[in-house]
Amino acid sequence: MGRRIIKIVLLGSLSGFSLSTHAQDPLSRFRGMGGGGGSGKGDSLQHRKADTITLNFRYLDSSRLQRLDSSIFDFSKRVPPPRTWINLGNNGTPARNLVFSPLMKSGFDLGWHAYDLYVFNTEETRFYNTTKPYSEIGYLLGGRTEQIIDLLSTQNIRPNWNFAFEYRLINSPGSFQNQNTNHNNYRLSSWYQSKNKRYQAFFILVGSKLQASENGGLQNYRQLDSISYTDRSTVPVTLGNNLALSSGNPFSSNVSTGTRYTTGTYMIRQQYDLGQKDSTIVNDTTVIPLFYPRLRLEHTFAYTTYHYRYGDQPRPTSYLLDSNYYADKYGLTYIHPTDSFFREVHWHDMTNDFSFYTFPDAKNPQQFLKLGGSLELLKGYTDTARLAAGSIIDITHRQNEHNVFLHGEYRNKTRNQKWDIEAFGKFYLNGLYAGDYNASISLKRYLSKKLGFLQLGFENVNRSLSFVYNRASPFYYDTTLQSYSKENTTHLFASLEQPQNHFKVQGSYFLVTNYSYFTDYFKQRQQASPFNLLQISVQKQFTIHGPWKWRTLIVIQQTAGSSPVHVPLFLTHNQIGYDGSLGFKNLNISFGAEIRYYTGYKADGYAPVTGQFYSQSDTTIRQHLPDITGYLHFRIRTFTLYVRAENLNTMQFGPNGFGWTNNNFVAPNMPSPGLLLRFGIFWSFIN
Repeated sequence: MGRRIIKIVLLGSLSGFSLSTHAQDPLSRFRGMGGGGGSGKGDSLQHRKADTITLNFRYLDSSRLQRLDSSIFDFSKRVPPPRTWINLGNNGTPARNLVFSPLMKSGFDLGWHAYDLYVFNTEETRFYNTTKPYSEIGYLLGGRTEQIIDLLSTQNIRPNWNFAFEYRLINSPGSFQNQNTNHNNYRLSSWYQSKNKRYQAFFILVGSKLQASENGGLQNYRQLDSISYTDRSTVPVTLGNNLALSSGNPFSSNVSTGTRYTTGTYMIRQQYDLGQKDSTIVNDTTVIPLFYPRLRLEHTFAYTTYHYRYGDQPRPTSYLLDSNYYADKYGLTYIHPTDSFFREVHWHDMTNDFSFYTFPDAKNPQQFLKLGGSLELLKGYTDTARLAAGSIIDITHRQNEHNVFLHGEYRNKTRNQKWDIEAFGKFYLNGLYAGDYNASISLKRYLSKKLGFLQLGFENVNRSLSFVYNRASPFYYDTTLQSYSKENTTHLFASLEQPQNHFKVQGSYFLVTNYSYFTDYFKQRQQASPFNLLQISVQKQFTIHGPWKWRTLIVIQQTAGSSPVHVPLFLTHNQIGYDGSLGFKNLNISFGAEIRYYTGYKADGYAPVTGQFYSQSDTTIRQHLPDITGYLHFRIRTFTLYVRAENLNTMQFGPNGFGWTNNNFVAPNMPSPGLLLRFGIFWSFIN
């Protein structure tokens, strides 16, 4: 067994191939990773048949084949959050985007989005096609025993049938009390296509089990400057003081006060094409069958469950509920220190969709018109429970709803690759969300090699409010009786992208009416008067000298009119470093510094019980210093190592001595951690 493992490891280290992303490329040949850019030049193994693989993937609602991305400079592609996102102190805690990005989705929505960053979903599922089994293993170890495990395995069972499996675990104890997280995600996918090219099926089974302790922020942020709390794990927090610290075991989680969110989806999509048969003769003995569809029939069945819970369970000998917290913040005056507090919502969503496609140009599958209709059945169950004076008070509510909606779509990626047109519409005819709709159109034009691509777009969404705003929700605590109207958002956007110059500029204009939001821990409001927001972003890569690069992202955003939305006026993320090979043919290395800065603004607070970010106007959050990270990333063939020192800006020489204690804040009373050292290993195997 030991020899077999050694052979697998050696094979993985010798089996090199270059991976890059080109969304419009067809099947591609991957070979050994060579100098700096990973081109494989000079690799003595690149001509060995055993070391080559044809590997590509597509998404469910796109037929364009794409390649894996082997670049190593962007760590956020491996570990969340992305560059413009913040979390509440450690990986796995509630997160949001500093760039305004409203929910552009009509129909059913539960309303809990603080953990969206950590959920596996169907839209991001990849369907692979590979000539050989391919696997990836990733492991990251961070400060205070933070651990992340990533696994991917895919292979073609037959030339026309692929199976893939993904798993991710995030376990992070955090720097402050009661901040530990433990998230598990899995995804199974399969793509089958019949030999005559007429029938294909897509299967998805995806699930996420998220667990996060909630500490409600610091009791007094000034205590960060006290010599008594140089150890940040002892600073008093609002919820969960004196609870046992996380064990650090990545496969177990101790969440006595916090959130548990579980969601899973089973989906199968089947398609059958009518059209024209053809074939390509490769040689005297090989003929490849071809098929040009003219009409496609499609059926999609999807079943999704959502289970969101908040609980606070006291331990008589070490921890009592802070009943004053629940009374002051949420108006729950009946809770006593020895009670258990629990809220739960559970929804089931079953959808059957029937659609058909027409293909005007038989030899261009990227041009089609799609029309369809769906029947959606919703079943909700909510539970409100607490332990009081030794007895359980339990209030349940059940709800059954349905929706009928129509949808249409037109796409055309012209054969000359110059025009890319996408238009989509969905309208709810009947049911709980009757009158909701989505409408969008995007036009993209290739101008020239020098000028690049110009894109113009429009979208409008008219949506009912999320279930968290419904009085039937156990998380609805606002005693003010209100009638809510549908929320309407219009988005205009334009972009100019020049791949040759590594440059992209994009502008967005939002017009929002009946914007719904939380104004504190539980009060809900809707602003009937419209407001608008203008957003401009610029991305550019500069060559300083040779392999030394400077990548910058700049975002400017400004609201007009009375608005409850607060965003930084100016945000920038910069990466300055070296990208090359240092003269070694099988090495690709990237090292340097990352700097993120944003101007002060009235940052949203976070309410643990309702699981919502809320708009506040009392506290302005400003960075003491920009967030600074030093990084060293390198890849040798299929082995990649990430070494990072994050939050270097927290270094401080003060009256309390030297330490990593100059914490920035991301929300009122919620600081970012001090220095974080992270080591990540990612290894690819061709079996």
